[in-house]
Amino acid sequence: MKHLLIYCRPGFEKEAAAEIQDRAGQFGCPGFARTKDDSGFVIYECFQPDDADLMARKLWFRELIFARQMLVVCAEIKDLPLDDRISPLLDAAEGMELCGDLRVETPDTNDGKELSRFCRKFTVPMRQALRGKGLLTRNESHTKPVLHVFFMANNHAILGYSYTFNNSPFHMGIPRLRFPADAPSRSSLKLEEAFHVFIPRFEWDLRLTSGLRAVDLGAAPGGWTYQLVSRGMMVTAIDNGPMNQALMDTGQVKHYREDGFTWRPARKNTYWLVCDMVEKPARVVATMAAWLVDEDCQEAIFNLKLPMKKRYHEAVYNLQQLKDKLAELGGFEVQAKQLYHDREEITVHVYRPHKVARLQPKE
Repeated sequence: MKHLLIYCRPGFEKEAAAEIQDRAGQFGCPGFARTKDDSGFVIYECFQPDDADLMARKLWFRELIFARQMLVVCAEIKDLPLDDRISPLLDAAEGMELCGDLRVETPDTNDGKELSRFCRKFTVPMRQALRGKGLLTRNESHTKPVLHVFFMANNHAILGYSYTFNNSPFHMGIPRLRFPADAPSRSSLKLEEAFHVFIPRFEWDLRLTSGLRAVDLGAAPGGWTYQLVSRGMMVTAIDNGPMNQALMDTGQVKHYREDGFTWRPARKNTYWLVCDMVEKPARVVATMAAWLVDEDCQEAIFNLKLPMKKRYHEAVYNLQQLKDKLAELGGFEVQAKQLYHDREEITVHVYRPHKVARLQPKE
């Protein structure tokens, strides 16, 4: 298994390639990345035959910034007969490990979107055929690998697999979210997606629940505040601009027309700090680090806007600056992803696991 397939945001193939090249080298799995502009994916070709599988198991997917999904390539099949695509795919799957789920996917491109309807219809007969050949468990299993069929055209597909303990659980690596009709702005989906990606679902009742206090820096008109309010939190919104009136009418929001980079709470009772301000990454990093080190919040999610050039290097540099500042207090975990609802930015999550443990109800 020499090839690793990485899904990414179209237009960010070079960033995804630079990242996997960098991380694979650090991991001791040298190779080279192949990219095509605006394709929505990257193929990393390892020099050693088993390195792709090794990376799929041990190079932590959650630590990759620009990857939406990571899987091992078993075969690439071109010129699939349009009247029978299943048979060649079954032949290519012979010898694969028994898988517990099937995902039929496409790149997140305009061409890919045109294939999405076909992929939905193709999934059922493909699943049945795989089960008939003993290549897929009768019922979905989270302990077995996921089998991926990645269609680049209606007659061109890549067959591969990912490990459930080290992949994105979402189809195409994208959480499917519906924009709330009463949300003040579409940016609301950024924070909702961040919750799905960064916070384990079984901890939502502890970390995303009523009774917690939150601060939203650069809040107006309230897209991120909306997500916090909808979960029953009391929110302090900091922005010189106006807030959505419906949010203010909930009685859960206090709005201060102040500078988000200088305002600080009078009491240390804030759990969540969120921030989506358009500003240089270095300034945002300095502000977030100061809040966390001073324990003015316990957990934070914020966006870092990226430049047009050297975006991967800029992201790595600013994340390292953040980690260096947090090292003063220690115990922090930092994770960053370019989410589906992000554009020229990445979303960063920081928390201290032992602080989360204190939220656990006492028996």
